[in-house]
Amino acid sequence: MATRQRDFDVLVIGAGPAGLALSISLARSGLSVAVVERQSAEILANPAFDGREIAITNRSIETLTELGAWRHVPPEEVSTLAAAHVLNGRSTHALRFDPPADTPGALGTLLPNHIIRRALFTAAGEQPTIHLFDNIAATSITTDATSAALTLADGTTLTGKLLVAADTRFSEMRRRMGIPTHLRDFGKTMLVCRMSHELPHQSVATEWFGYGQTMAILPLDGTAQTPDLCSVVLTLKPRETEALMALEPEAFSAEITKRYQNRLGALQLVGTRHVYPLVATYATRFVAERFALVGDAAVGMHPVTAHGFNFGLTGVELLSNLAVPAALAGEDIGAHRLLAQYQSQLRRATMPLFLATNTTALLYTDDRLPARVLRGAVIRAGETLAPLRRLVSKRLVAAG
Repeated sequence: MATRQRDFDVLVIGAGPAGLALSISLARSGLSVAVVERQSAEILANPAFDGREIAITNRSIETLTELGAWRHVPPEEVSTLAAAHVLNGRSTHALRFDPPADTPGALGTLLPNHIIRRALFTAAGEQPTIHLFDNIAATSITTDATSAALTLADGTTLTGKLLVAADTRFSEMRRRMGIPTHLRDFGKTMLVCRMSHELPHQSVATEWFGYGQTMAILPLDGTAQTPDLCSVVLTLKPRETEALMALEPEAFSAEITKRYQNRLGALQLVGTRHVYPLVATYATRFVAERFALVGDAAVGMHPVTAHGFNFGLTGVELLSNLAVPAALAGEDIGAHRLLAQYQSQLRRATMPLFLATNTTALLYTDDRLPARVLRGAVIRAGETLAPLRRLVSKRLVAAG
């Protein structure tokens, strides 16, 4: 097999949302970017519905607009998140998060994951300096003081000044570069699906930490045929999830209605069901020699905060804000100093919420009596502390 070499400024592994967003951001400044992806271009251009609805902050919408992706989002796919309620067990107390008084509009926006992926892929195709190597794997990776290189399965070698891994929270490239990760396996799975219901959700998201289960209801704007629609996210032990997946649609709908205690009336399954393992990851380092992590490869969040996608865009913005000015000034975009700055900034932006999220998830899925008492006390305290609620709401609206 003949060896071919192609030179670029940046090599990106993974054509998911974070990898594509970074590629677009860098390409808009004139940098040449090679994107390596195992999936085919056809699948990337028309990704299948995967059940996941992503909560997007106003700042993330601004970023997607700047990248040219938001104009490729069909308006009918956008749902309004007016407020969020957190419930605990059988308690009548609840934490309620509304948009800050000084911030017009809703608390956030919900968008299907596959729509985000499609919009970013379309926007990436509009950048002439992005070159996609699809349907292929990287077989080796090397970095040294002057360059980074990837060897692909067909023998092609790609070189660049900087190599970025955006290949999921179980990143193969992160492992190959010898970067350990803190992994928290919660021993649960998430079942996600769309369901219609009898009572209106009023655009309010609900996170209910029940005993033996966690159930989130994400409000969707619906259609003329199905005006009252939501996304159900049910967290259970794997064997319980398997039993639910085995049920016929009508029996499944009846079971979910029962589990949600008829809060929205009868729920009816609409479409397909999807299951995902509940695992959070945090890389011990975000950089190595001429190498950086973005998206879930850097920080894989527990979904309780719905901040995973927004954190991915945060990493994209931080890395771009360092690399683009360096490139325009004729400096080395893979220099140790630049990558050290990126690591420091991303750690400050993500570590506090990552730790708080894991602590919250562990507390609110612990059904032992002491934990039940403590989590009830936390809910009641938060219910009465208006400044805390306003601070959280402002973070949800503005973070990106």
